[in-house]
Amino acid sequence: MNNFPTYNASIIVTTNLEVELGKILSRYPEDKLFLVTEETCNRLCVPLIASTPGFSKFKKVVIPSGESNKKLASVEKIWLFLSQNGADRKSLVVNLGGGMLTDLGSFAASTIKRGMDFVNIPTTLLAQVDASVGGKTGFNFNGLKNEIGVINQPISVIIDTRFLHSIDQPNFISGYAEMIKHGLINSVDHLQEVQNFDPKNPNFETLIGIIARSVAIKDEFVFQDPNERNVRKALNFGHTIGHAFESYAMEIDQPILHGYAVAYGMLAELYLSHKVCNLPLEVVNELSTWLLALYGKYTIEESRYEALFQLMTHDKKNEGSRINFTLIPAAGEMAINQNCDKKLVFEALEYFRNLNR
Repeated sequence: MNNFPTYNASIIVTTNLEVELGKILSRYPEDKLFLVTEETCNRLCVPLIASTPGFSKFKKVVIPSGESNKKLASVEKIWLFLSQNGADRKSLVVNLGGGMLTDLGSFAASTIKRGMDFVNIPTTLLAQVDASVGGKTGFNFNGLKNEIGVINQPISVIIDTRFLHSIDQPNFISGYAEMIKHGLINSVDHLQEVQNFDPKNPNFETLIGIIARSVAIKDEFVFQDPNERNVRKALNFGHTIGHAFESYAMEIDQPILHGYAVAYGMLAELYLSHKVCNLPLEVVNELSTWLLALYGKYTIEESRYEALFQLMTHDKKNEGSRINFTLIPAAGEMAINQNCDKKLVFEALEYFRNLNR
């Protein structure tokens, strides 16, 4: 089987990436094809798609690798490149890279000339199951994750697990956190297949089907609520506290990978789920043991609770002074817009801190 079913036909999980991309490129003028990538991908991933029909016509811009480059200066570099090379609203931008790159390239394409078509080809597990899907674009600003951005859908997302062979284990495990989240909020069956898979020794033939099912879960939420006014907030499980961990780690110049931050956020928010939504404590403990085995320990001090709480107040899904959490009353179920006061959030952080001693 070469293609795998997803909820949205514009999301293609395939072992024939060159064929699928070639079909899309053929619909655009040859002088209007642009490739946006980053340094590591330019070295490791671009050669994998070089045989694509029309590839030689690409005009290519390469930005520096790393989360620290997810900033306005990188967007400006892409804008300038597109402007100087004749990009217009008949152009196609292909973003090849991890979540940092697809977020940046998608934002640049969505905003220059008031928007042009773009395709995402995610090259990390995190980007394949989360960042490249759903239309969220943007960059970090003022020490906050994805503070500036727009929601705009790509014309296609093309997913191929061949790119995953070159990523290191921490980045692979990072992406796995989003698949765990999809199972926890939506599907016990998917959660079980994720639990039964060994991400530290991955079988890539098995993985491609699991990815397709995980992406389908995310995209169904996006389809129902593209602008994140209601049910799409389910995808925020683990992220309210996780983003606070991630932003704080950047502040103190000890960055952690996004998926690790989400996993740590899920640990704390599982406790909130127990307190607010009656998730059985034995389920919390079982899941916590599994997550700790995968992601290891992350130490926070009690003196940091206030700073972490203040970072949570910047979450884009909040309403006024309410900090909105997505919590789970049971594995495979979700409850959005759950408000937790500061005392309870501190209690969850204390639970997390004790787990990590």
